[in-house]
Amino acid sequence: MLSALLWDVDGTLAETERDGHRVAFNQAFAEHGLAWRWDTERYGRLLRITGGRERLLAAMQEEADAPALPGEREALALALHQAKNRCYARGVQEGAIALRPAVASLIDEANARGMQQAIVTTTSRANVQALLGRHLGPDWESRFAAVVCGEDVERKKPDPEAYHCALAALRLPAIETLAIEDSWNGAHAARLAGVPVLVTRSVYFADDPIDAAVAIGPGLDTRAGWRPAPAPRALAHIALDDLIDWHARMELVSATR
Repeated sequence: MLSALLWDVDGTLAETERDGHRVAFNQAFAEHGLAWRWDTERYGRLLRITGGRERLLAAMQEEADAPALPGEREALALALHQAKNRCYARGVQEGAIALRPAVASLIDEANARGMQQAIVTTTSRANVQALLGRHLGPDWESRFAAVVCGEDVERKKPDPEAYHCALAALRLPAIETLAIEDSWNGAHAARLAGVPVLVTRSVYFADDPIDAAVAIGPGLDTRAGWRPAPAPRALAHIALDDLIDWHARMELVSATR
C-alpha cells in the first residue's frame, strides 16, 4: 500500500539548477568582485558534488585566485553560499523559476485524497521556502507532513540520512512510501533507505544511470516515454493512480542512460 509521497526538490519539483542556482552563483561571484563564472557545462560537472558549499570548495581547487588557506576557503564558501541563496530567492520571487509541469496538480491530487507527502531534500531550507512559498503560497508547509532539508542532516545525498529522517517523522515503513527523484544521487539515497523510487528525469540528469526504480520517465506532464508504461487512462499527464499502480506492481526497472 502506498501511504506517502516523498518529494525531492532541485530538478524534481522545478528545473532549479541551470536557470536558478547556477545564475545565482554567478551573481554572488560578481557581488564579491570575483571573475569566476560557471557556464552550463561546468555547472553540470559540479552538480556531481552534492551541496552548494561543498560545490564551491571543490571549484576553488580550479581557481588560481582562490584563497590559499583552508580556513579562508571555508569562510569564502560560506559567504558566497549565503549570497547565492539571497540571489536565488530574489530570482524565484521575480518568476525566473517555475514548477515543472504537472507537479502542482499531483501535489494537489494527493492532498485531496488524503495521502501524506513530505519534502526530502539536502538543499537549504531557505531555498525550499523561496520556491514553494512562491508557487504554493505562504502556507505551503501545511501541505507536507514532514520537511527535511540540508540543515537537518549531517550527510547529504546519496547518503540515505535525509530519507531516514523523513521516515521517522512520518512513522511509516519505507515500503509504504514512494520517493520522486530526478538523479542517481537522489535515487540511490532512497534505495539505501529501502524507499521505492520513481525517477522523473531533469535537464542535467537526463542520462544518469538508474538502478531498480519502480518507474523512469521524462516528466509528470506526459504519459509517453515511461518505463513501465502507465495503464491506459484518459489523461495527458501522470496522475496519483499511476504512482499507486507502479508502487503496487514493484516492477523494478533500470536505465544506463
